[in-house]
Amino acid sequence: MFNIRVYGILINNDHEILISEELIKDQYITKFCGGGLEHGEGTLACLKREFIEEMNLKIEVLEHLYTTDFYQQSAFNPTQQIISIYYLVKALEPIKIKLNEKPFDFDEIKLHTYHSTQQIESFRFIHLDEFSEETMSLPIDKIVANKVKEKFKISK
Repeated sequence: MFNIRVYGILINNDHEILISEELIKDQYITKFCGGGLEHGEGTLACLKREFIEEMNLKIEVLEHLYTTDFYQQSAFNPTQQIISIYYLVKALEPIKIKLNEKPFDFDEIKLHTYHSTQQIESFRFIHLDEFSEETMSLPIDKIVANKVKEKFKISK
Protein backbone atom coordinates (compact mmCIF):
# COMPACT_ATOMS: atom_id res chain seq x y z
CA MET A 1 0.00 0.00 0.00
CA PHE A 2 1.22 3.50 -0.83
CA ASN A 3 1.11 6.54 1.45
CA ILE A 4 1.56 9.70 -0.61
CA ARG A 5 2.82 12.76 1.28
CA VAL A 6 3.06 16.31 -0.07
CA TYR A 7 5.35 18.94 1.47
CA GLY A 8 6.09 22.61 0.98
CA ILE A 9 9.45 24.30 1.32
CA LEU A 10 8.83 27.88 2.43
CA ILE A 11 11.83 30.22 2.42
CA ASN A 12 11.23 33.48 4.27
CA ASN A 13 13.07 36.64 3.18
CA ASP A 14 15.71 34.52 1.39
CA HIS A 15 17.38 33.63 4.69
CA GLU A 16 15.23 31.25 6.75
CA ILE A 17 13.27 28.07 6.16
CA LEU A 18 10.03 26.94 7.80
CA ILE A 19 10.02 23.60 9.58
CA SER A 20 7.43 21.61 11.49
CA GLU A 21 8.37 20.00 14.77
CA GLU A 22 6.09 17.20 15.87
CA LEU A 23 5.66 14.74 18.67
CA ILE A 24 4.05 11.65 17.12
CA LYS A 25 3.56 8.51 19.18
CA ASP A 26 6.39 9.56 21.55
CA GLN A 27 8.80 10.30 18.67
CA TYR A 28 10.18 13.82 18.19
CA ILE A 29 10.31 14.60 14.47
CA THR A 30 11.54 17.64 12.58
CA LYS A 31 10.13 17.74 9.06
CA PHE A 32 8.88 20.00 6.32
CA CYS A 33 5.30 21.31 6.43
CA GLY A 34 2.65 19.26 4.69
CA GLY A 35 0.89 15.96 5.00
CA GLY A 36 -1.06 13.15 3.43
CA LEU A 37 -2.82 13.16 0.09
CA GLU A 38 -6.52 12.40 0.45
CA HIS A 39 -8.56 10.30 -1.99
CA GLY A 40 -9.72 12.37 -4.96
CA GLU A 41 -7.24 15.18 -4.26
CA GLY A 42 -4.41 16.45 -6.44
CA THR A 43 -0.99 17.14 -4.98
CA LEU A 44 -1.23 20.94 -5.26
CA ALA A 45 -4.68 21.01 -3.67
CA CYS A 46 -3.36 18.76 -0.91
CA LEU A 47 -0.48 21.07 -0.14
CA LYS A 48 -2.67 24.16 -0.07
CA ARG A 49 -5.16 22.38 2.21
CA GLU A 50 -2.41 21.21 4.56
CA PHE A 51 -1.01 24.73 4.97
CA ILE A 52 -4.48 26.08 5.70
CA GLU A 53 -5.28 23.27 8.16
CA GLU A 54 -1.95 23.37 9.98
CA MET A 55 -1.04 27.06 9.82
CA ASN A 56 -4.13 28.91 8.61
CA LEU A 57 -1.90 30.13 5.78
CA LYS A 58 -2.67 30.55 2.10
CA ILE A 59 0.26 29.64 -0.13
CA GLU A 60 1.22 29.67 -3.78
CA VAL A 61 3.06 26.67 -5.16
CA LEU A 62 6.07 27.90 -7.12
CA GLU A 63 7.77 24.78 -8.47
CA HIS A 64 8.31 21.07 -8.01
CA LEU A 65 11.53 20.29 -6.17
CA TYR A 66 11.66 16.52 -5.67
CA THR A 67 9.67 13.27 -5.66
CA THR A 68 10.87 10.16 -3.86
CA ASP A 69 12.80 7.97 -6.28
CA PHE A 70 13.62 5.04 -3.99
CA TYR A 71 11.79 2.63 -1.70
CA GLN A 72 10.97 4.10 1.72
CA GLN A 73 9.00 2.14 4.27
CA SER A 74 6.72 4.15 6.55
CA ALA A 75 8.16 4.82 10.00
CA PHE A 76 4.68 4.41 11.49
CA ASN A 77 3.15 1.61 9.41
CA PRO A 78 5.48 -1.09 8.04
CA THR A 79 2.87 -2.21 5.48
CA GLN A 80 3.07 1.17 3.70
CA GLN A 81 5.53 2.57 1.20
CA ILE A 82 6.01 6.34 1.43
CA ILE A 83 6.10 8.48 -1.68
CA SER A 84 6.82 12.12 -0.87
CA ILE A 85 6.46 15.06 -3.23
CA TYR A 86 8.10 18.41 -2.42
CA TYR A 87 7.34 21.85 -3.80
CA LEU A 88 8.78 25.28 -3.22
CA VAL A 89 6.01 27.53 -1.93
CA LYS A 90 5.52 31.12 -0.87
CA ALA A 91 3.13 32.61 1.65
CA LEU A 92 0.38 34.76 0.18
CA GLU A 93 -0.23 36.51 3.50
CA PRO A 94 1.55 37.13 6.81
CA ILE A 95 1.89 34.10 9.09
CA LYS A 96 -0.66 34.49 11.87
CA ILE A 97 0.08 31.51 14.09
CA LYS A 98 2.65 31.56 16.86
CA LEU A 99 6.08 30.51 15.65
CA ASN A 100 8.49 29.07 18.18
CA GLU A 101 12.01 30.24 18.86
CA LYS A 102 13.21 26.99 20.47
CA PRO A 103 12.97 23.39 19.22
CA PHE A 104 9.90 21.40 20.27
CA ASP A 105 8.53 24.25 22.37
CA PHE A 106 4.94 23.00 22.54
CA ASP A 107 2.43 25.11 24.43
CA GLU A 108 0.54 23.70 27.41
CA ILE A 109 -2.76 23.37 25.51
CA LYS A 110 -1.14 21.22 22.81
CA LEU A 111 0.68 19.13 25.39
CA HIS A 112 -2.62 18.52 27.18
CA THR A 113 -4.28 17.25 23.97
CA TYR A 114 -1.32 14.99 23.12
CA HIS A 115 -2.53 12.19 25.36
CA SER A 116 -5.72 11.77 23.33
CA THR A 117 -4.35 12.48 19.84
CA GLN A 118 -0.79 11.10 20.14
CA GLN A 119 0.31 13.95 17.86
CA ILE A 120 1.13 17.64 18.35
CA GLU A 121 3.08 20.07 16.21
CA SER A 122 4.66 23.48 16.25
CA PHE A 123 6.42 25.57 13.65
CA ARG A 124 9.53 27.71 13.53
CA PHE A 125 11.96 29.24 11.11
CA ILE A 126 15.60 28.17 10.99
CA HIS A 127 18.20 30.46 9.47
CA LEU A 128 19.52 28.91 6.26
CA ASP A 129 23.08 29.10 7.59
CA GLU A 130 22.04 26.76 10.43
CA PHE A 131 19.95 24.43 8.23
CA SER A 132 21.31 21.09 7.02
CA GLU A 133 20.24 17.49 6.47
CA GLU A 134 21.02 16.87 10.15
CA THR A 135 18.17 19.27 11.00
CA MET A 136 15.62 16.90 9.53
CA SER A 137 14.47 13.59 11.05
CA LEU A 138 13.07 11.65 8.09
CA PRO A 139 15.26 10.04 5.39
CA ILE A 140 13.50 11.65 2.43
CA ASP A 141 13.55 15.09 4.11
CA LYS A 142 17.34 14.76 4.50
CA ILE A 143 17.68 14.35 0.72
CA VAL A 144 15.44 17.37 0.16
CA ALA A 145 17.43 19.42 2.69
CA ASN A 146 20.51 18.85 0.51
CA LYS A 147 18.57 19.85 -2.60
CA VAL A 148 17.47 23.06 -0.85
CA LYS A 149 21.09 23.77 0.12
CA GLU A 150 22.17 23.28 -3.51
CA LYS A 151 19.35 25.38 -4.93
CA PHE A 152 19.90 28.29 -2.56
CA LYS A 153 23.71 27.89 -2.52
CA ILE A 154 23.89 27.32 1.23
CA SER A 155 27.42 26.49 2.32
CA LYS A 156 26.78 24.41 5.45
